[in-house]
Amino acid sequence: MADFSGKNDKVGQYLTHLLDDYVFDCLSDKYLKRTDSGRIMRGVPVPFRKADLNGGTISSLNIARNMAFVMGCDPTFKYAKNYLAFIKQKFPKDFEKPIIGEGADCAEKGQHEEACALFRGALIINPDSRDALFCYARACKDAYDNGQGDDYIGTFKAESLRLFEELTLKFPDFDGGFYYLGFAYVNLGLYMKSKLTFETFMKLSDDAEAKKEVADILTKLEEPVKIEAACNDVISGRYERGLAELGRYRDDERFNTWWPLWYYLGLADEETGDMDQAVADFKEALKYSPSNVDVMKELAAIYSEFGDQANAEKYRNKIKIVDQNAELDKEEREKNVSEKLS
Repeated sequence: MADFSGKNDKVGQYLTHLLDDYVFDCLSDKYLKRTDSGRIMRGVPVPFRKADLNGGTISSLNIARNMAFVMGCDPTFKYAKNYLAFIKQKFPKDFEKPIIGEGADCAEKGQHEEACALFRGALIINPDSRDALFCYARACKDAYDNGQGDDYIGTFKAESLRLFEELTLKFPDFDGGFYYLGFAYVNLGLYMKSKLTFETFMKLSDDAEAKKEVADILTKLEEPVKIEAACNDVISGRYERGLAELGRYRDDERFNTWWPLWYYLGLADEETGDMDQAVADFKEALKYSPSNVDVMKELAAIYSEFGDQANAEKYRNKIKIVDQNAELDKEEREKNVSEKLS
C-alpha cells in the first residue's frame, strides 16, 4: 500500500498548510455518550473547518470527513489512529467513496493540493481502494504540472511515478495505470520502460482513441529507445559500441539538445582515449544542463589529469556553488515547514 509514514512521506510538507483552515476542539460528553465513542474519542481534539463554525453543518459525517482530510494532510498526526477508529466505527463500509468524490471535485476546480489530501485520506481509510490510489497518483501529476519550484515539482513527480508503479503492480489488469505510467516514464527519459509499459496498455485497453494516441507515441519512441540502449552500453562498459550508436545523433536536431546524449558521448570518448572530444562533449552537455554536477566532475577530473589546474579549479568551484545553493534551498524549505508546524 502507499506508505505515508515518517520519512517516506515527502508530499506532506506541501499539504500541512491546508490545516490552517481548521480549529480543533474536544467533543462533548453528551455527544460521546450518544454516539458510544467515548472510549475512542474522549479527550481527543477533533477538526472543525472554520467556515463550518459560522453557520455551517457540524455532524458526525462532517467530523469524519474533516478527520479524513487531516490524516491526508498529515498521516503522522498525533490522533490519526483515533480518527481512523472513529470513522470505522461510525461508517464501517465505503466511507472512502464520498471522500474520493470530493477529491475529484477539488481536482476539477484546480485545487490539486486539496485533492491530494482527500485522496490520501481515502487511501488511509481503505488502502485497497484502486480508485483512491489512481486518483491520488493523478492529483500528484496535476500538482507538478501546475506547480512551481524545482523541489515542489520534483517531489510530486516522484510521488506520482511511485504511485503509478504501485498501481500497475497491485492492479495489473487496469489499463489506466499503464497509460499514465507510460507518460511518466517518457517525461523521465526512461524510454525503454515507457515502450514496455505502453505495449502492456495496448494489450489491456479497449479504448480505440487512447490506443491510437499510444500507437503514435510508440512510433516516436523508436529512436529514443535506441539512444537509451546506447547510453546503457556506455554504462555497461561497451564504450565503442555505445559511441558508434550515439555518434549518429550529434547533428540530429531532434535529439542533440538532450544533455544525456552529450554526457554519455563524453564518457565514451574519455574511456576510448579521445580527451579533447570528451571535453567538447561535456561542455556541450553543460549548455543544456548548466548546474549538472556530474558533468562538472568529469571536466574537473580531465583537466586535473592533464595538469590544467586553473580549469580544474574552475569547475570544482562551480560544483561548490551548486552544492551550497542546494543546501541553502534545503535549509530554507525545512525552516518553512518547521514554522508551519510550530
